Amino acid sequence: MDRYVDRCIDKAISRNLNIFGAVLIQGPKWCGKTTSASRFANSSLSLSDPAGNFSALQLARIDPAQALAGLSPRLIDEWQEEPKLWDAVRFECDARRGESGQFILTGSATPRDSMQPMHSGVGRIARLRMDTMTMFELGVSSGAVSIGTLLSGYPAKQAVGSISGIAGIADLLCRGGWPQAMGKTTDDAMQIAAAYVDGVCESDVSRTDGVKRDPVKVRSLLASLARNESTLAGSKSIDKDIGTGVSKNSVSRYMDALRRINIVDDIPAWHPALRSPVKLRQGAKRHLADPSLAVALLGANPESLASDPKTLGLLFESLVLHDLKVYAAANDSLVSHYHDADDLEVDAVIHRRDGTWIAVEVKLGSPQIPEASANLLRLERKLVERGERPPVAKLIIIGFGMPVHTTPDGIIVAPVDTLAP
Repeated sequence: MDRYVDRCIDKAISRNLNIFGAVLIQGPKWCGKTTSASRFANSSLSLSDPAGNFSALQLARIDPAQALAGLSPRLIDEWQEEPKLWDAVRFECDARRGESGQFILTGSATPRDSMQPMHSGVGRIARLRMDTMTMFELGVSSGAVSIGTLLSGYPAKQAVGSISGIAGIADLLCRGGWPQAMGKTTDDAMQIAAAYVDGVCESDVSRTDGVKRDPVKVRSLLASLARNESTLAGSKSIDKDIGTGVSKNSVSRYMDALRRINIVDDIPAWHPALRSPVKLRQGAKRHLADPSLAVALLGANPESLASDPKTLGLLFESLVLHDLKVYAAANDSLVSHYHDADDLEVDAVIHRRDGTWIAVEVKLGSPQIPEASANLLRLERKLVERGERPPVAKLIIIGFGMPVHTTPDGIIVAPVDTLAP
């Protein structure tokens, strides 16, 4: 791909460069961080560049201040290779007395605790999360149903999805959102995800803190996470699923390492500020950084997924939540899930700091719409009775089978390939 494909994060990068001295873009490898950051930079330094026996990295270690010298905004790519640069960037932001847009940092990992910077960077460095590409960015979604529009209280536009049934959903899951997969066949795209998993198991998960980890055990843990994709499986369930050979302490340490390299990206539980008590469950929903990673770890392909409705449904939910997180972030919002002690569970809640929220259910096909509608209406009644404002929208996202429409109960039904920020 020679042409740059606009990313949902671009506006946030531009906005934050006008506000803060520096912007950090963090996320999994291969998601496009450097490519997007380069569009805003006037000079750059890549710490992973092997030129001159990694001369850029050596310069950063010997003289961090000199490594930062260059036209602003200056891009420091994979900054975590020399964590001292963080404090150097923070110092430069202070020294220039609030001048905005000085630096862009990109990172695919968080430094280990012993290498953490002295200063958090609060007030100087804005943090942005970048993920693999959404269906809107890939050009699969028409973008007719905007999350930002729904958050503002406006109705959804009429539109029709274009995904051709279960086979079309399975193909999207296998391809994933890797920029390198654009224009390639599904088989080739699947090889990208498989190579990513191999890299994580053999190298990346150990490089994050210098501790050598058994690739077989890492793969076993990742496979368990893939089997529990979009579920509330806790640590005990993961331990049991893995079986013997991996201690509980090892699982905990491995999970921490996977989070540091942005491979595990769980959806937290939502905790609205209710005026009366309601017992909410705390568990996070299990998610990997891209649905194609789960496909690779399960050894699946479009044909096997199409013949396994349960797995297809869980991975479809993962795909939808992956995209919703990106669309929500573009609107200064977060995505959580809801699960209470009465066993009422709603797949996602998009929420803002001001209390605005959208309740979302994810269902593969139209036969599940009545069940999803009942959950959304029950959640609305329960929270309003307890002092929460009603949602600005109730949304059911489906894979295929119906055009965008609003039910008599005021619930918007939209195919996933009509969504946009």
